[in-house]
Amino acid sequence: MTVDTTLAPGAVRKRRSRSATSLTRSSGLGLGIALTWFSLLVLIPLALVVIQSVDGGWATFRDTVTSPQTAAALRLTVTQAFVVTLVNVVMGTLIAWVLVRDQFPGKRLLEVIIDIPFALPTIVAGLVLLSLYGPQSPIGINVANTERSVFLALLFVTLPFVVRTVEPVLQELDLEVEEAAASLGASRFTTLRRILLPALAPAITAGAALSFARGISEYGSLVLLSGNLPMKTEVASVRIMSYIENGNAAAAASVATILLVVALAAIVVLQVLSSVVARRG
Repeated sequence: MTVDTTLAPGAVRKRRSRSATSLTRSSGLGLGIALTWFSLLVLIPLALVVIQSVDGGWATFRDTVTSPQTAAALRLTVTQAFVVTLVNVVMGTLIAWVLVRDQFPGKRLLEVIIDIPFALPTIVAGLVLLSLYGPQSPIGINVANTERSVFLALLFVTLPFVVRTVEPVLQELDLEVEEAAASLGASRFTTLRRILLPALAPAITAGAALSFARGISEYGSLVLLSGNLPMKTEVASVRIMSYIENGNAAAAASVATILLVVALAAIVVLQVLSSVVARRG
């Protein structure tokens, strides 16, 4: 008597799907350690900040975020970070393109200079900007204590993000694909829209998200150059420090929560935009 051991295709697919998602003991241990570490460093502190923001009641939270001085700081921070991110998306992608596709004298030096904002302490970056664009500027440009100082400082510290996320993807792109598209009659704009942008979209959005998040949280490079003038050049991070110095931790946590929500919303929007661009490509 023979037994038919043939499985239905659906059963095979079901068994394969279960095995594909199963974790070994070592993998489960690694995942548990990673989640615990992530929770201790990120999730739990973020949750405590949100809880502390409503520690004084919703009235305190509402009064804090609707305060004219706090509202002006939040508006200035988000607006300048958004504009800087747009500039970085364009200029960062162009710089990455030049570094990958072109050869020129001083290329290695430029690669090193781009990473300087990563290496410099933010207060040193503020001192550098103040010496060049402050009252004693050797080039005659003084933007100290103006909104332009906020824009300039954020632009300086966020420059490398888009460049360093786009550059590796450009290095992996095959030039033969672009050449094939050109040989089939595709224009440069069509090649850019249908081949390059879909491939670069995830890297560009990742760099943009990092740039925006760094922009809304920046503190050190702004302290010296912007002057921290209330209702004029005071940003959200400086406002948070002022609340902490005055012993109002709930108000500081309220402003931090608003920045957290804005950052998460920006990341979600950028991810959706990246998916749309990739699908259309």
